[in-house]
Amino acid sequence: MRARRQIGNTSVLVTDISFGASAIGNMGRVVPEPEANEVLQSAWDAGIRYFDTAPHYGRGRSEERLGRFLKSRRREDYVLSTKVGRVLSPGTPLKEADGFFNPLPNAVRYDYSGDGIEASLEGSFERLQTRHVEIVYIHDIGTYTHGASNETHMRDLLATGLDRLQRLKAKGKIRAFGLGVNETRVCLDLLNETDLDAILLAGRLTLLDREAEDQLVGRCRDKGTSLVIGGIFNSGILATGPVEGAWFDYAPAPAEILAKVTALKEQAKTLGLSLASAALHFAHSYPGVASVLLGTSKASSLKRNLDCLAEAPPASFSRVFGTPAQEGLQANL
Repeated sequence: MRARRQIGNTSVLVTDISFGASAIGNMGRVVPEPEANEVLQSAWDAGIRYFDTAPHYGRGRSEERLGRFLKSRRREDYVLSTKVGRVLSPGTPLKEADGFFNPLPNAVRYDYSGDGIEASLEGSFERLQTRHVEIVYIHDIGTYTHGASNETHMRDLLATGLDRLQRLKAKGKIRAFGLGVNETRVCLDLLNETDLDAILLAGRLTLLDREAEDQLVGRCRDKGTSLVIGGIFNSGILATGPVEGAWFDYAPAPAEILAKVTALKEQAKTLGLSLASAALHFAHSYPGVASVLLGTSKASSLKRNLDCLAEAPPASFSRVFGTPAQEGLQANL
């Protein structure tokens, strides 16, 4: 069984490695049902007991697949997180939507109000075949996703959304809540407004992009907010290396990023590590990180990443990459 770490000041304990279920929502390609089941079974067999999903992933397909897989397991044996902010309703069939192929025939609208959050969550409960989830993340609020319209969404969240989440927590329908985003600014803004149990941060605390170190890491430590880290390969470039056509932050990598990754690859080589292994160890050993999301539809990819983590990094890892020491920074571990 994998190590478990506490989420904020709650009683929720998550495995140090978690399974991110975006890929099994048919992200980028159609994933056959047997393949989705195989990777989920591989995660379970490896001791992973924290699974993260969202209505956004295939307009509910990821949640449905995860719900079917977990149905035969005892509910107390695993931790689930899903996300709110997008409300699904019956729609028309589509071949592709938002990068997900063959999504479920659902329409989607953004709604961060209390009513919208509860409606989103009830839909997730149905697809996941459960009556509660341990963690709920407010999904993709911020200018990174919404631009100028974010002001309206933030107003709805502050007016009724946060209060509804507190009430859902008091009722036991959720046990923790926080943010699931790709940017740090909105995290800092909301931490000024309320306490958050956790932040699922994608792509901003990685070997390549360490933006969260500027302010957010320290702020989370001070507030007792756990970090769950996703997007640790920055859309692929930290897995593939600086090859032609490599992607960074959901787009082809520009020249300056390719140069940075080339330098990181050389640093990893001095430690006897592959670039991907260095990226994995950076995320997994970072103080304040409760869990690292591994998102894939392939059992072989999951096994390869877990095998990398099974070997401890060299003692000089922190010195070479300039990462903080573990001592004194483990309030949420």
